[in-house]
Amino acid sequence: MKFYNLLIKYRFVLSLVAIAIAVILNVTGTSFWPAFPLYFIGVIGLFSHFFIGPMRLIQEPMEEGNVEEVERILNTIWFPQLLYKPIRSTYYTVKGNMAMMNQDFDTAEKHLKRSSELGSPMPEAEGANKLQLGMMSLQKGDFKAGESYIRAAIRLGIPDKESEAVAYLSMCQIFMNKREFRAAKDYFRKAKACKPKTKQVIDQVKEIEKYISRIPG
Repeated sequence: MKFYNLLIKYRFVLSLVAIAIAVILNVTGTSFWPAFPLYFIGVIGLFSHFFIGPMRLIQEPMEEGNVEEVERILNTIWFPQLLYKPIRSTYYTVKGNMAMMNQDFDTAEKHLKRSSELGSPMPEAEGANKLQLGMMSLQKGDFKAGESYIRAAIRLGIPDKESEAVAYLSMCQIFMNKREFRAAKDYFRKAKACKPKTKQVIDQVKEIEKYISRIPG
């Protein structure tokens, strides 16, 4: 695994070296075919560098919370438009999440929308993406777009119960604002059924619970 990661890390340089050695062999009089394997390795290496990229390398620093290393790896992707479509979607999702961490919500929304347009090989990942877009729309006061995104997130599936609870609570608040109290209560029950454990989500459940039982519907 470590060897494979090292190969990915230095793939671009090694590919250029392989091609350079092949060219030198040709220039010094060697025929094309003995140099062909080096040309082949070099071209395949360059192709995979731009088509697949180094996204595999971000897994470990992400798990360790090493944000600087994740940003450094992402910055080595010079032409994201050349990445294979599912990988490009993941690239924009990570870029969006990084922008959110930096409180740059406009950039985050731009990247997450690009990821959403490309789609994801895993519906749950796309669902999480839609949920983030929905939450940002709600923060901006765009409840129509927020509802649309969160509905799509729920339909696609959300990978963890905490985020699922957040989605249902958001829908509950949207329908309370629309004075559709029966639907609001239904979403609130679904949020509680997720049994969230995060303090922030639990506090939100308790806050809504204080007055939701007193509203009609």
